[in-house]
Amino acid sequence: MHVPSDSTDPTGSADPGPVEIHARNVAFDWTRSPLHWIPGFPVASNFVSAFNLMLPEGERWFVQTFNEALPLIRDEELLAAMRGFIGQEAMHAEAHDHVIWEFLDQHGIDPRPFVAQMEWLFRKLLAPKAGTEPAAAQKDLIERLWLIAALEHYTALLGDFALNSAWVEHAADPTMVDLYTWHGAEEVEHRAVAHDVAVYFGDSYIRRGRAMLVVLPTLFAVLLRGYRFMQHSDPVTREYGFVRRQIEYRRAVRAGVLPRLSRIALATFSYFRPGFHPDEIGSTAQAVAYLASSPAARNAS
Repeated sequence: MHVPSDSTDPTGSADPGPVEIHARNVAFDWTRSPLHWIPGFPVASNFVSAFNLMLPEGERWFVQTFNEALPLIRDEELLAAMRGFIGQEAMHAEAHDHVIWEFLDQHGIDPRPFVAQMEWLFRKLLAPKAGTEPAAAQKDLIERLWLIAALEHYTALLGDFALNSAWVEHAADPTMVDLYTWHGAEEVEHRAVAHDVAVYFGDSYIRRGRAMLVVLPTLFAVLLRGYRFMQHSDPVTREYGFVRRQIEYRRAVRAGVLPRLSRIALATFSYFRPGFHPDEIGSTAQAVAYLASSPAARNAS
């Protein structure tokens, strides 16, 4: 499957035509990156850094589930897109793992308690059900594929934010900016794959809606836990009370260095619209243009 190009692009990027999804073997060096990598925005820096605590286990679960589905698919274009998706998600997991154990650890943030929670969520709670009959096992697989499709709705929205954030304008650390923008660009690039895979096994509006009703509260609960974990682990933001953190969050949103979470949540309504397709989110042209200029992606190629 090729990712469709965009008919219009507000950034002015040229239409790239069909794009083949593939992994980029990137590497980053965080030895000079400060904990508060967005200057003047410690709460926003920690908020974004909290994603590193959640992403590796989730992305490994994506890879495991897609590998489980691969032998059941006969559509060659979809298989090619899935292999590209698997490669990209595996690379995302590896990159954010390095952030956990090289960046956070070196700044005195012990990620182990939160990582243990993510391991339980993805390795135990969301693991394939053992010992089930083939029909039940396939049904369980399809439910997990729809959960991934729902999660990818939000990764695409967040990827679009990363591509259009004001991090550079606020002199954010270039390595951290490249990490999140590279990841965001690939999320936009492959935004339709998980949806198309779930549809392949059965385009059920009920399954789609049910998965989103599970994902929305769970995702925001996990995100809030990660946010609180980072703020309380950082000696600077640990001293901030609830009101101060709210003020800092709103200031960061106005500055364009954090997404407005209420807007992300409201974008859920588009997912329930009949005829919705993830291609409506973001711009392939913009994503490809960034990936062509990303320092890490250029070094990988």
